[in-house]
Amino acid sequence: MILNVLTALLMACFITAPEAEPSAENQWIAYRADVKVSGKVPEEAPCTIACDSKYWLWINGELAVFEGGLKRGPKPDAAYYDVVDIAPYLHRGRNKVAVLQWYFGKTGFSHVSSGAPALYFSSETESVDLFSSTDWKAAVYEAYGTRDGAKPNWRLPESNICFDQRLAMKNWQTAPLKSFGKAAKEWDAEDLNDVLGELRERPIPMWKNHGIKSLKWTVRKGEEVDTLVANFPYDLQMTPIIKVRDRRGGNTITIETNHSRMEWAENISAQYITAKGCYTYESLGWMNGEQLYLFVPHGVKVLKLSYRETGYDAEATGKFSCNDPFFERFWAKAQRTMYVNMRDTFYDCPDRERSQWWGDIVVLMGQSFYMYSGEVQKLLWKGIHELCEWQKPDGVLHSPIPGNYGKELPCQMLAAVGKYGFWTYYMNTGDKQTIEFAYPYVKKYLDLWHLDSRSLAIFRPGGWNWGDWGTDVDKCLLQSCWLSLAYEGAANMAQVLGLDDEAAGYLELKARLNKGIASCWNGSAYRHPDYTDDTDDRAQAMAVLCGAAPEQNYAAITATLHEKQYASPYMEKYVMEALFAMGEGEYAMQRIRSKYEEMISDPFFSTLWEGWHKVGEGFGTNHAWGGGALTVITSKLMGIEPVEPGWTKVRIAPKPAWFTNCSLCFDTPAGHLDCVLAKAGDKWQVTATAAEGIELEIIQPE
Repeated sequence: MILNVLTALLMACFITAPEAEPSAENQWIAYRADVKVSGKVPEEAPCTIACDSKYWLWINGELAVFEGGLKRGPKPDAAYYDVVDIAPYLHRGRNKVAVLQWYFGKTGFSHVSSGAPALYFSSETESVDLFSSTDWKAAVYEAYGTRDGAKPNWRLPESNICFDQRLAMKNWQTAPLKSFGKAAKEWDAEDLNDVLGELRERPIPMWKNHGIKSLKWTVRKGEEVDTLVANFPYDLQMTPIIKVRDRRGGNTITIETNHSRMEWAENISAQYITAKGCYTYESLGWMNGEQLYLFVPHGVKVLKLSYRETGYDAEATGKFSCNDPFFERFWAKAQRTMYVNMRDTFYDCPDRERSQWWGDIVVLMGQSFYMYSGEVQKLLWKGIHELCEWQKPDGVLHSPIPGNYGKELPCQMLAAVGKYGFWTYYMNTGDKQTIEFAYPYVKKYLDLWHLDSRSLAIFRPGGWNWGDWGTDVDKCLLQSCWLSLAYEGAANMAQVLGLDDEAAGYLELKARLNKGIASCWNGSAYRHPDYTDDTDDRAQAMAVLCGAAPEQNYAAITATLHEKQYASPYMEKYVMEALFAMGEGEYAMQRIRSKYEEMISDPFFSTLWEGWHKVGEGFGTNHAWGGGALTVITSKLMGIEPVEPGWTKVRIAPKPAWFTNCSLCFDTPAGHLDCVLAKAGDKWQVTATAAEGIELEIIQPE
């Protein structure tokens, strides 16, 4: 929903602190207001809150919102607003309202700065009128600053926070209004859209607050500074909380995790400057990791360590079991990895980037419907709308968005709009409205692609000519295969929308393109005529998946895939799926088992990695594309797939391999589904139950 600017203008305005600086990075502003509730406390009191970039809300000293706001924006020059019900925190009479705003003041790969450190707040019921105005008080919170030394790499819009306890405002959330700051300043703008841009309602849930939990720690003694090390139960999104005593004050404690500095990238960390006495402090910029590190000067006593875990409000409803503990660990790590890689968006690396790369999201999308509750589809909806609305006037799609990269990655963009991207979203959700919204953008992008005289895709270098990590990437052939799948996805969308002529046109292009891909066969493998490096396993898989490879070539392709193994975890998912399509499930599982051995067996990291090895290649140790194999296990080995949009009809047609038994239960958009695949003697048997409203078609394996 877009905020009604005319109505809002009659009541509330954007406000800021008189001394706030639009150009200042990492700026924190505290706001105070009192509101009188006359008569009965309302059952509901929705309020609209918007700011750049994040905020925390207290009412009568009670925390009502922990980290509100979303990174900006849904399209260029637009922002999100929250709608929050504050009724549970109100009482009759005078109520004290406090807001702390964090203004990033810079742009990264996941956020575009508005240049406006301003706040909008509006709530109106029969007994509550609360609107941001110059009646509020506001002050730049001088205790907040930026950590000395290391800064996060340029992909991150967040800064490393430093908090000086000596400058803290005591009990400011509930202090008398007359003792707090100066009158707020109205932001000079003709209307609301001149401040943050067009305002749109937040399309995803507020974060789930998992509560505060205590930590135990060990101490590594140093000459001047001790290092405290505490272990989290797994890699998580958290804010650290420390309780310390210092008899003198003025000492600096550095707060990091084991992900604050990964390979070549500086990531998120924090500092805390002590005051004389005993204080508890929570660093509000979330970090992630398996371990918390505190670097504590001698003379400072740490009395307690704890943390607040927060994250996307979705439940890990998917449960998988099998007779191979390796793949059960695989599932657990993939599920944990996905959760740490979703917040404002689905993203790449919660430590290094927090960026919405669409090749990654396509792989995440396939996993998400088997692993998490339906709230996840709202994050996918948000990603699709953002990708489309950031389309350039010339039709180019690019990622990551929102952000400052702006370069087309042709293979990733084709993946996004094609069979494995937007079409997978539709088949899993039945959300025709989003397909109707996205189709014109898809059509405009595909109009940029053309075929050459060989019926192959005319190569598009884009802004970054990336096909996969690793060596020997036949990028020209990969573009043709991804384009074939994009034409297929576009044809499917056109058919859903009743555009039969356009669907036929895309299918004709796909058929022509597949003939061109087929002509790249040299008797043992597919190779683009312009490609000179070693034969690419990825290209063989994609030729199978786009339908260009006939069955008579499967044996030779399989032999090539035994020999060539260049794919990273990103493209290995597609190699595995192609092997199942060719009836080579046993080798697919063997190959996955071998490649993931180090990753799954590692006792320390609870998440999957960007590359096959955790060190030495510059890759991160938390990267959700590593879980793509699970989509193949659930949809191909177990054979569980929707055949009607939204899972109203489900086909279970297993291709058993590797396991002697396996089971999966999960929540589909149409209801709960349980499936067991087991072998008794020489025969396989599928048993399944589903919620009312799901039609099951079970094809027993031979």
